[in-house]
Amino acid sequence: MASRGKQQQGRSLSSLFSCCLKGSDQPEITYCHDNITTMTVLEPTLPMPSLQELDSMFTELVDELDLTEEHRAAMFALPADKKWQIYCSKKMEAEENKGATSWPEFYIDQLRSMAARKSLLALEDEEEQGRHKIVEGLKTALRTQPMRFVTRFIELDGLSCVLNFLKSMDYETTESQIHTSLIGCIKALMNNSQGRAHVLGHCESINIIAQSLATENIKTKVAVLEILGAVCLVPGGHKKVLEAMLHYQAFASERTRFQTLLTDLDRSTGRYRDEVNLKTAIMSFINAVLSQGAGETSLEFRIHLRYEFLMLGIQPVIDKLRSHDNSTLDRHLDFFEMLRNEDELLLSKRFDVVHIETKSASQMFELIKKNLTHTEAYPHLLSALQHCLMMPYKQNRTTLQYWVLLDQIVQQLVLQTDKGENPDIAPLEDFNVKNIVRMLVKEDEVKQWKEQADKMRKEHQNLQQRFEKKERECEVKNKEKEDMMAMLNKMKDKLERESNDHKQAKLQVAELSARLQQLSSTSSVPGGPPVTSGGVVPLVPVPSVPPPPPPPPPPPPPPGGPPVFGMPPFAPPPPPGAPLGTAPQKKKNIPQPSNPLKSFNWSKLPENKLEGTIWTEIDDLKVFQVLDLDDFQRTFSAYQKTQKESEDDHTSAKKVKELSVIDGRRAQNCNILLSRLKLTNEEIRHAILTMDEQEDLPKDMLEQLLKFVPEKSDVELLEEHKHELERMAKADRFLYEMSRINHYKQRLLSLYFKKRFAERVAEVKPKLKALCLASTEVIQSRTLRQLLEVVLAFGNYMNKGQRGNAYGFKVSSLNKIADTKSSIDKNITLLHYMISVLEKKFPKVAAFREELQNVPEASRVNMTELEKDIGNLRTGLKSVEAELQYQQAQSSQRPADKFVPVVSQFITVASFSFSEVEESLSEAKELFGKVLRHFGEDSSKLQPDEFFGIFDTFLTAFTEAQQDNKNMARRKEEEEKRALMEAQLKKDREQKARKAKANEDSEEGGEFDDLVSALRSGEVFDKDLSKMNRRKQRKHNLFDSSRERPASTLNQ
Repeated sequence: MASRGKQQQGRSLSSLFSCCLKGSDQPEITYCHDNITTMTVLEPTLPMPSLQELDSMFTELVDELDLTEEHRAAMFALPADKKWQIYCSKKMEAEENKGATSWPEFYIDQLRSMAARKSLLALEDEEEQGRHKIVEGLKTALRTQPMRFVTRFIELDGLSCVLNFLKSMDYETTESQIHTSLIGCIKALMNNSQGRAHVLGHCESINIIAQSLATENIKTKVAVLEILGAVCLVPGGHKKVLEAMLHYQAFASERTRFQTLLTDLDRSTGRYRDEVNLKTAIMSFINAVLSQGAGETSLEFRIHLRYEFLMLGIQPVIDKLRSHDNSTLDRHLDFFEMLRNEDELLLSKRFDVVHIETKSASQMFELIKKNLTHTEAYPHLLSALQHCLMMPYKQNRTTLQYWVLLDQIVQQLVLQTDKGENPDIAPLEDFNVKNIVRMLVKEDEVKQWKEQADKMRKEHQNLQQRFEKKERECEVKNKEKEDMMAMLNKMKDKLERESNDHKQAKLQVAELSARLQQLSSTSSVPGGPPVTSGGVVPLVPVPSVPPPPPPPPPPPPPPGGPPVFGMPPFAPPPPPGAPLGTAPQKKKNIPQPSNPLKSFNWSKLPENKLEGTIWTEIDDLKVFQVLDLDDFQRTFSAYQKTQKESEDDHTSAKKVKELSVIDGRRAQNCNILLSRLKLTNEEIRHAILTMDEQEDLPKDMLEQLLKFVPEKSDVELLEEHKHELERMAKADRFLYEMSRINHYKQRLLSLYFKKRFAERVAEVKPKLKALCLASTEVIQSRTLRQLLEVVLAFGNYMNKGQRGNAYGFKVSSLNKIADTKSSIDKNITLLHYMISVLEKKFPKVAAFREELQNVPEASRVNMTELEKDIGNLRTGLKSVEAELQYQQAQSSQRPADKFVPVVSQFITVASFSFSEVEESLSEAKELFGKVLRHFGEDSSKLQPDEFFGIFDTFLTAFTEAQQDNKNMARRKEEEEKRALMEAQLKKDREQKARKAKANEDSEEGGEFDDLVSALRSGEVFDKDLSKMNRRKQRKHNLFDSSRERPASTLNQ
């Protein structure tokens, strides 16, 4: 008999169930004699060929074994002598199996002849045993023979022979051992990847296997259920099993597809009383059907399929099965109940209830009604119920089919996926739920929802804009409040310090006055200072005198107003009715247009500059005699139509013309700005007069508004047409109304400065702070001092002559350290070497960067630009103060004009804040000068960005060199590790090669057998069970105790 220790390797489904696989040691080549129980290791008797020839022979052998990639690699990793030993063992086995029984043709012929005889009644026991032995031999051959045997069996359509035999069996054969062995042959064929694919690809294989459930042979039933359960675990197999059960329903003429299973599960008499294996196999199959395929992700599918079992009465049967007290069976019962409890809890959460009693029609209806009431679906629910009332209700076959059809339609509505796929067998063909729903959607409903969505979107945008506006306003108010509180606290502290200084000064003055009186009374020189015994006039300390009070404010500026932000002042607006322009000019007899025309933006020469020019020889009045003035007026009329020309005369007569006298491009840009502002002219006017208390004008909009301040020429043109205000274009009317605001440009500039002040101060302060901190750091840093000592030592050691014997060096020399390269390795510089020395000898110095945290920031501060920014702040603050004085001098202040109170408060806060900036600037300059003196640098040549930039560049180079050193050390370490790893890997490969198996030694070692074994023991569901157990421990008991059964303790 062929050795059963030469099974095919690599038939494990490691990609599906790693928990099902057994650990494998290095294969040991053994040979079993039929009459010897011990196993001896084969020793090859032939001399070993060359390595190249051996590899070719061994590759051919491994290809026949149908191994997985992992096991193939393990086989090829074996040493040459082991490969030769395996090859010789296989060849010896092949020699022994050269008989007829080693070829699939023999078994196929025997199966066909056995299938030709329908009855076994005439067969003697000896002949029946011989036929059974043939089927058993085929089962063994499919497990133990090389891959070519299985391939040949498939090519000869051996599977169809087995299936035809199963279909043609009579009752006696069905109940015999031959039936069990035939199922075993299919199981053995599926234990091979190629054979399994062949079985699953056969159109009738799973259906014919399911037909075997009709037998009364318990072993056959168990084998069939194990195959069907394992097929559920294979990708694409779950739906085939459901189809097979539907086929079995028609084959066995059962009411439902799972009726036979529930009947066998409930049997407790005769040989079924203590038959636990069958009941375990049925429960494992039920759990596989429920939890695999679509049941892995779809709650609806699990509830749908489970309801089919519950309708057959599985729950009381499960309660009865607990009496067997079998750990494996209890494992499957626990998984069924725990999965059911979990699903019912998830379903209950959808309706926000504790439990849904699916046996109660009234409770389920109330839940549906509660969720659909006051929705557009509720009328359709009522319609469905009304039509159900009208369905036939007399008990007959036709009436039942109405309700069956309704049930199937609802099932398919729930289960069908968006792609139109049915996870269960679709009872209704060509019933695509998604397509039907799409057809029912009406265009007008879509349009209505779209309009409503657009409306809500606009409302949301408006609310969002209002919210952002209020948010900005609150932020500004809170910022002003915080600044005010901070200023008050600082002023309070300053006042207390000055008060204390004042008290001390008064005490010193009083003390000195008393001493002067005392000395004057004892002095010998009348009217002179007292003289000491040595004849020397004592030196009296002069008390600190407080600074004189600030000069009084300058007188208010003339009505034209002061210059603002370095710009010339505006002339005051002329009083109403006063003529505009300069000195009177000689009037020309120029024809006047009947309607206003567009303006020509030229620069007119004054009359006092015309003498001696070409303009004295030019007479433009002659031109008017030849011009078509009517055409000119039509072409350049100031009136603009608000809409396009229409052919309808009645419509065109009603069109309103707009008056525009300013430059077209300027007007267009102004219109764009106004459209972005989304404010009316009155709202803009109110915001400027109130200094934008409501934060209507963002800073960027204010900056744009400054570009559209009405110029003198614009004001003159607009004043000429103020009687046509209603017909003015949008931009013209805006400029006209803004020109009516007293000192409009100065107000706008003051508002812009006020809004930008805090931001500009916030930009300046960090720069000043960085300068002060960086200056303090480089002076006080001990590690920097030690670093400079090391650099000085290196330089004196390397340099000779005039360049050597130095006591110091300029800080710019730090960035030249990296220029000196090593003579051994050009990639190593003096900086790399110095860092390695510092890390070994001066570890604290190597981290000197930590003491110079603010140097990089200080290196980006340009003192010239900084002083310029502070100067701009000073100039702007003075301009705002001057405008405030001008506005205070105005006698008539409108109630809506809040310039004076708002700006007065701002000036108070801003002046104090700016004084702090100036003090910080003085402190920064003083500290920086101290730093330059500390390092012996020329203060007239180095600016902060240059000086601290030297240190910043050095810090960057220092960090990069540190990283280079680490990379070089890591590469060296990796090379050493790689050498050690290669040696270890070589050792591990040799050890692994000694332990790897070339063949599995047990008959149950195939991958499909592993799958069946894991399903039988319940290991497949361990992960889900442990997860549900942990989840159950974290939750309260949400169900009635009679409804949820506690799971038994599982044997892990």
